[in-house]
Amino acid sequence: MVASGPDLSVVIADRRLPNPVGVASGTFGFGEEYADLVNLAALGAVYTKAVTPEPRAGNAPPRLAETPAGLINAIGLANPGLEGFLREKVRILEALPCPAIVNVAGAAEDDYVSVAEAMDTVDAVWGIELNVSCPNVDHGGMAFGTDPAVLEGLTRRVRDVCRKPLIVKLSPNVTDIAETARAAEAGGADALSCINTLTGMKVDIQSRRPVIPRGTGGLSGPAIRPVGVAAVWRVSKAVGIPIVGLGGITSADDALEYLLAGASAVQVGTALFSDPSVPERVLEGIRSYMVRERIPAIGDLHGYF
Repeated sequence: MVASGPDLSVVIADRRLPNPVGVASGTFGFGEEYADLVNLAALGAVYTKAVTPEPRAGNAPPRLAETPAGLINAIGLANPGLEGFLREKVRILEALPCPAIVNVAGAAEDDYVSVAEAMDTVDAVWGIELNVSCPNVDHGGMAFGTDPAVLEGLTRRVRDVCRKPLIVKLSPNVTDIAETARAAEAGGADALSCINTLTGMKVDIQSRRPVIPRGTGGLSGPAIRPVGVAAVWRVSKAVGIPIVGLGGITSADDALEYLLAGASAVQVGTALFSDPSVPERVLEGIRSYMVRERIPAIGDLHGYF
């Protein structure tokens, strides 16, 4: 460990993130929404809202439902579409003082390929996160992330048009997440985000109907953290590429669980809605832990079990 402190940087493919603490897609917009609340320069990365080829209004409201220790969302990948992103959002990413990783989604393989190919030409885009695990849409989304053969093929097609770091976001709604992780790695992924939300439902006992009109949504928050940590541990034993851990992180201790289980970086998501200062506190807590335990670099947190 050098006098200046531990090395907090994270390398994915041939690029480096300044630190391991990012903000999760779908919880932070494209960055400007939190500009007055968060020190953006302190973030390891902003993982943006999903971008699809066409504009999407998202699902009908209500689209959020609180549950014990969690939140169910069914936003439905609402976004301005690729043209709207290029016209309206790129300038926002250009002004960010931290790396921007764009979440890419679609209803068909060609959708992912076209958006990823466009992102590869945008200087402000550090890398892409392939969203093959969203449980809140009727077409695409999780359908691409639950079949290993389909996932490998899609990842390979995107890899062919994308030179930037390619991160595949895995679904926990599978029998064996290690199998889909290996498929993404075989298709050319540089890293994996682990995990997306769990499928959940909340029922209004007075109306005798689901609170969310489409029925199910994605459960996030502290309720899913043990599932996420276990998934990261399993995946870390199955692949040789970096893992970005997420799901229910509200403190440095939560993030350290993911890092010790095998993650190289983490994302804070649902916690931002109640306390936008969480990412900075998580980062400072990780730094303090590494100083106290004399751990020189983020990568040295791995391999204890």
